[in-house]
Amino acid sequence: MLSQEVRRAFLHYFKKQGHTIVPSSSVVPHDDPTLLFINAGMNQFKDVFLGKSKRDYTRAATTQKCIRVGGKHNDLDNVGHTTRHLTFFEMIGNFSFGDYFKKEAIGYAWDVTQHVFGFDPDKVWVSVFRDDDEAFALWEKHLPAKRIVRFGEKENFWAMGDTGPCGPCSELLFDRGASYGDAKSPVEDATGERYLEFWNLVFMQFMRDASGKMEPLPKQSIDTGAGLERVVSLRMGVDDVFKTDILRGLIAQVEEVSGKKYNGEAPFHVIADHIRSLSFAIADGAQPSNTDRGYVLRKLLRRAVRYGRMLGLQKPFLAGVFPRLVSLMGEDFPELKSAESRIIEILTLEEESFLRTLARGGQLLSQVIDRSKATQKISGDDAFKLKDTYGFPLEEVMLIAKDEALTVDLARYAALEEEAKDKSRKAHKQTAQEFDSNFFNDFARTQGPCRFEGYEHTALDAHVVGIVVDGRFTDAIKEGEEGLILLDRTPFYAEMGGQVGDTGTLGKFQVLDCTHPFPGVIAHIGKMGASVLHKNDKVRAEVDEARRKEIQNNHTATHLLHWALQKVLGPHIKQAGSLVDEKRLRFDFSHHKAVTAEELRTIENWVNVKVREDKPVHAYEISYEEAQKKSDIKQFFGEKYGDKVRVIDIDESKELCGGTHTKRTGTIGFFKIAKESSIAAGVRRIEAVTGKYAEMLVQQQEDLLQQIGHTLKSPSSALLERLQMVLDENKLLTQELKTFRKGQLKGLIESCLLRKEKVGNISLIAAEVAISAEELTEFASDLMQQLKSGVVALGSKVGERCQLLVAVSADLVERQVSAAGLIKEAAPLIQGGGGGKQNLAQAGGKDPAGLPKALEKIRHLLAKSK
Repeated sequence: MLSQEVRRAFLHYFKKQGHTIVPSSSVVPHDDPTLLFINAGMNQFKDVFLGKSKRDYTRAATTQKCIRVGGKHNDLDNVGHTTRHLTFFEMIGNFSFGDYFKKEAIGYAWDVTQHVFGFDPDKVWVSVFRDDDEAFALWEKHLPAKRIVRFGEKENFWAMGDTGPCGPCSELLFDRGASYGDAKSPVEDATGERYLEFWNLVFMQFMRDASGKMEPLPKQSIDTGAGLERVVSLRMGVDDVFKTDILRGLIAQVEEVSGKKYNGEAPFHVIADHIRSLSFAIADGAQPSNTDRGYVLRKLLRRAVRYGRMLGLQKPFLAGVFPRLVSLMGEDFPELKSAESRIIEILTLEEESFLRTLARGGQLLSQVIDRSKATQKISGDDAFKLKDTYGFPLEEVMLIAKDEALTVDLARYAALEEEAKDKSRKAHKQTAQEFDSNFFNDFARTQGPCRFEGYEHTALDAHVVGIVVDGRFTDAIKEGEEGLILLDRTPFYAEMGGQVGDTGTLGKFQVLDCTHPFPGVIAHIGKMGASVLHKNDKVRAEVDEARRKEIQNNHTATHLLHWALQKVLGPHIKQAGSLVDEKRLRFDFSHHKAVTAEELRTIENWVNVKVREDKPVHAYEISYEEAQKKSDIKQFFGEKYGDKVRVIDIDESKELCGGTHTKRTGTIGFFKIAKESSIAAGVRRIEAVTGKYAEMLVQQQEDLLQQIGHTLKSPSSALLERLQMVLDENKLLTQELKTFRKGQLKGLIESCLLRKEKVGNISLIAAEVAISAEELTEFASDLMQQLKSGVVALGSKVGERCQLLVAVSADLVERQVSAAGLIKEAAPLIQGGGGGKQNLAQAGGKDPAGLPKALEKIRHLLAKSK
């Protein structure tokens, strides 16, 4: 397979040139919160280029999995509409970190272009930055000056941001011939169709400051990237990336699954592309959800499903395409094979969920598209209804619009969105009072940070450096007053990272909570006892040690739970939130389905194994750079870490964590899961208890079993057998009751039929009946079957409320007799309201005494009708 050959030959070439072959990083950037997905080969080396970390090598080569679906690198809208755009692609590249520079990079690129890519050197052109005479001269050694062109900053100058490393770049372009345009050089090729760029060499030469001034970097570096799919398309001589081997192989599988023949249609392109993005992202730990990258994946999957419906695929089908992806790419990317079952399961669950959504809102969607074609615009009201009622986000509506050659009235949509937000704001009053972020600014600048010494001590002497009462700094706090006390040092842990704040005392001041309201500030929140505390006083700070120990046990148990979850459910498990207090722990994690009872028991057992082993819990600091190199240390996406980080190490479980922990796992005593639930799409929650609280939970469960046994008059050992007997008896009695009730209702129907009357030429049965609201509709239907033609009006008392039902036969509906109309007129007489269809309508009311009047009203209305 050509793609595999080129991929492997590229890496082999650079390995021979002394480069370290670095595996592709995950497409999910766990250490860069600025990215949704990895979108370039250099992403995993970003900190190396910035000088924040070092590697054991100065030369590297990779084939990097990339997904471009957000920000300025967003190709999603174009996939299916062009022959070159993809959301997933491979970027092959070589890198130098202060090792070689332009001469070697250009030499390697020219050599690879001819002998690895196999391109005709006479068809290769090169562009350089307008002022980069050095690069121009180096290229002249390999190809004629007439095939070297200069471009400006927009085309040939790269920068990591407004400030930071930057430099000129040089692009290699392939002349695809006159059939792609009559431009004589890339300068004249405005569309870039004839002279197709296939490799970009970035020369990181300068450091740019905030003023725009550029100084030469002390260690100049190289970052290159070539899209594998584009290289292969040029090598094969095809004008469409979807004709390359991997994508064409996936399209062949879509043909097989759909039974439709491919003739260049967009649905095949969308599915072939999106299955790669979805599969690699899920393999690397992401999954569809309603937030962040999970939302993007859900959008990709739903787009693929909608295009699948264009091919007649009405049931989940992506899992049927995935095995071909494994056969095409699984050898070089084994994560696809190891995560195969989970990928298939998540794809199928998500498709089923979206198909249910389409079943609810699909008809409206079709109607919106049809009526929008006249104006070529989806109205803001329709777009908002699709989002508000059926859960189609605006981005998805816009994608649908583009696919149907429509636009969306965004101004009207924005107005409706603001109206909805305004209603929401008025409905939710803000009760929590928070300090402005600048409140502690001056204090922190003059006093310096409070030193937290709670890892080593739970009691120490400190000085009061600040007091806040009623939202203002003051010099003293008096008996009975509530406020904040600020110290120069403290043993109190401030709430952070899911762990609650400590409680305790500062002399006579009762500390009820401890928080971090501002960087470097630790606020002890509470109430003053029978004394006065002044600024600059010396005070004994004492943490409630018994409570702290319970919290520490729960926090360490949370780490063990995280480890056990990954061991039992898989490495895709990622923490999504936590809460640790003295009575319980709560752990939220990414997982696509409910955890089974058997899995929960296994997880619980593994945690208790580690508790019984009584392992030491080590806490130590290392540099963040060193932590990044250790793959066994868990760190969390989006967290901001300093130069030094704290590691909690329990052999198998290692995490970056600033919380307090027990010294040995044995002090946890006993771990018990109390509950497992869903808190959002793709996010599960486990609530658990330890120590005495775990014992209390078990005792409660034992007490419950004993109470059930006492009620059923059975020992615990025979409870299941006794319960089954009770259920069987109940089933039999329920059936007998239904049979008896059926006979009762049959007699009631016969009684009602005897009360049939004529109102004009309409047969009417109007009666109050002693049946439940649940039985009313079926009873009316049975009665109407006997009546054939006419109106059935029934009233039923339900406690202090009542129910009114009207049914109209089909022939009378055609004569404009409406059940909904009759209910609308009669309902006020029972102090109620309701509605329904022309043939059946109901109303609930608060006044059962009004039922006779309501039935008489219906009789009167029928008499007036013709």
